Amino acid sequence: MTGPDTSPTVLLTGATGRIGTMLRERLPALGWRLRLLDRLPVPGEPDAVTAPLDDESALREAVRGTDAVVHLAAHPGERDFPEMVRNNILGGYHLYEAVRQEAVPRVVLASSNHAVGFTRCPGPGQPPIGTDVPHRPDTFYGLTKCAGEDLAQLYWDRCGIETVSLRIGACYARPRNARELSIWLSPDDCARLVHASLTATEVGHTVVNGVSANTRAVLDLTRGRQIGYHPQDDAEQYADAVITPDDPGWARPGTPLLGGSFMDAWGPWPPQPATD
Repeated sequence: MTGPDTSPTVLLTGATGRIGTMLRERLPALGWRLRLLDRLPVPGEPDAVTAPLDDESALREAVRGTDAVVHLAAHPGERDFPEMVRNNILGGYHLYEAVRQEAVPRVVLASSNHAVGFTRCPGPGQPPIGTDVPHRPDTFYGLTKCAGEDLAQLYWDRCGIETVSLRIGACYARPRNARELSIWLSPDDCARLVHASLTATEVGHTVVNGVSANTRAVLDLTRGRQIGYHPQDDAEQYADAVITPDDPGWARPGTPLLGGSFMDAWGPWPPQPATD
């Protein structure tokens, strides 16, 4: 006879997104019971909460009784500034207010390498980029990630809510191009990183680079190892498949910007509101 499930409960926002889907498949095996929230229905999950982040009553109900929140919900690309504020910054505010009101002790926050995308990558013999570099967002998207980290710091200093902010690199099943050999985060390492962020003690507000143990790393993993993150994957196994004469990644001479092609992938800047 099986007893009641006593696993800690985590609210996962943005549950239908790329990373949310990866974590839905992996966190239960690491001992977490998931409660899911997304503005879209979650396939195969009839008990998931379907609501936007500005539905404050639904958000509080979803947060209530959980042990932590893994906050992924946000617009994943560049848009005009008012839309990015509405989706990413105000959404984060609503999340932290629900966490504060329901006395949830910890958040794991999806930040991004684009919060520091105008930082130059290290040249040969130089140390990798740590998490103590100043904010240098490369897009409005990156700016919203800076705001998320600052919001996390504010709610730690004023309210005692702990947060681990993850400056995620490129989290895909495999690197899609040569650049991503240096910033790849494998799906399995992503789950290991979130698990470490949920279980580490006395984190206050800690910023961690979210990447695997890549041979060509440009982002430092010291803070991650300090909270118990031990990545096991390396993008180098895909190097022969993605490096070409036209796409040498960061193996070429010089010190390119961390933000890479993402910075210019959205057309002329600044983005304008979408029109029908």
